[in-house]
Amino acid sequence: MRMRRTATSIACTAVLAVAATACSGANTSQQGGAVTDYKVTPTSPPAKGGLDSVTWSLYAEPYTLDYALAYDYPPNTVLANVCEQLMRVTPDHRMEPGLAVGFDRPDPRTLVYTLRPNVKFHDGTTMTADDVVASLKRHMNPAVGSPWASTFKNVRTIERTGPLEVTLRLSRPDVLLHELMAASPGTVESAAYLKKAGKDYGTADGGVNCTGPFALDKWARGDSVTLKKFSGYWDHALVPKSKSVKFTFIEDPAARSNAFLSGTADGGYMVPSSSLAQLRGSGKGKLLFGPNTAAADLSVLNLKGTLGDIRVRKALSMALDRKQIIKAAAGGVGAPAKAPAARGAWALVPDRTAKYYDSLPEPEYDIAAAKKLVQEAGANGKKVTMVTSTLAPEISVVANAVQGAGRQIGLDVELKSVSPDAYSSIFVDPSARAGFDLVITNGYDNTPDPMEFYQYLRTGDFGNYGKYSSPEFDTAFDKANSEPDPEKRAELTAELQRIAMRDLPIIPVYEAPYSVFLGNRITGAPTGIAQLYYPWAASIGAAK
Repeated sequence: MRMRRTATSIACTAVLAVAATACSGANTSQQGGAVTDYKVTPTSPPAKGGLDSVTWSLYAEPYTLDYALAYDYPPNTVLANVCEQLMRVTPDHRMEPGLAVGFDRPDPRTLVYTLRPNVKFHDGTTMTADDVVASLKRHMNPAVGSPWASTFKNVRTIERTGPLEVTLRLSRPDVLLHELMAASPGTVESAAYLKKAGKDYGTADGGVNCTGPFALDKWARGDSVTLKKFSGYWDHALVPKSKSVKFTFIEDPAARSNAFLSGTADGGYMVPSSSLAQLRGSGKGKLLFGPNTAAADLSVLNLKGTLGDIRVRKALSMALDRKQIIKAAAGGVGAPAKAPAARGAWALVPDRTAKYYDSLPEPEYDIAAAKKLVQEAGANGKKVTMVTSTLAPEISVVANAVQGAGRQIGLDVELKSVSPDAYSSIFVDPSARAGFDLVITNGYDNTPDPMEFYQYLRTGDFGNYGKYSSPEFDTAFDKANSEPDPEKRAELTAELQRIAMRDLPIIPVYEAPYSVFLGNRITGAPTGIAQLYYPWAASIGAAK
């Protein structure tokens, strides 16, 4: 349920399966500035040659390049090309070996990884089991403060059991732990470099030393991050086609769109929704939509206030005109969300998606019934404080829609605006949530397993922002997380989805496809959310 910076990301999120449901062809039509017809594909056309450099636009500067602290789109978008994980999620949302060539589960409480030989770090040293042990253990060190620490909650020991073998012993079965070895928890950094860099690791001064196709060249604070091609990269299928990639930071959506149109930025993910139609018809490049696991949701931050009554949460959900929100906030690209975890989150067992997600009822829109629920709860006139920000227009659009919906049913929804940095802090600092009842979030999976999303509703989890607690949910989650068979686990995850929809600690709003803009001179980039960990920049090259 990664609920990082929402805004720009909200406008540009979605699912591979959308192509079969909400998408009807390769052509895009526009109505009132909105994109109403689109196609979702996992990749762009392959590159025809190499380039000296590519300039890539981020909507914000990374706050860190420390893999253990990377919990947002900007740092992960950069790190995907620099650092790698034991496992890998591909652009079409399959899991395959990464820095580990083999994986074994000799019993339900033991995970054994056989490491890829002769992998080099950017300083030329060779990766060993000691590096993997040190990298994974950092998440478990409270002094590091990793938001991924709860991933390792069932881990008793992480040990080197051979020069190229690492064994994790668990206190209880944990299927999700293995799957998350394809995300930040499974990242491998040089143990020697971690020790050398100390507290400066992952900063502009300390840098990083990983195994990816690009190495960190320079981080000019407030201006750019530049990567350079790593000549010793192990995966010959992903040898970079460009010699360098420069990331620039443009927070203003209009300025970012202008950078695409002028060519000062060759491309970028998560295109501002207000510019989708303009960019599509500009002739300056290609606007593409890719698979995603994300949904825009309303996360309840305070279950002791007005929203502590399930009737009020249901009423607010029923008062949301999701179709109008999609038009205003997502440029018309998307569909009302039926559950907190998006349709695309069910990619692990795609043939079960229809049974477990498509069969869900459409979100109900009924102002009269919602009003009645508010009155029954004795909540008429009560205040709900929602946080908003100037980070991107989409946040304000959704916040205003929630405020209007609240007024229609008798709730006093007060909007409080905070700075972009303060908005981001809500998702990593519990103290930043004080005084707020509701926040618009972008919940997504890093893996193809929908169970990953629902782990964040467990009692005490880092991502459980509203401190929702249900013994029934916790028991159901533990049962699902102990089931290694994907099809059986999908069925158990459907029960988690049912409980979440009944209790509504998170109110689903909409889901939309991931987006990427590629200027006319480049192509080859994956189009979907897998770019957060897949080395996407390696395949970018000349379009002609």
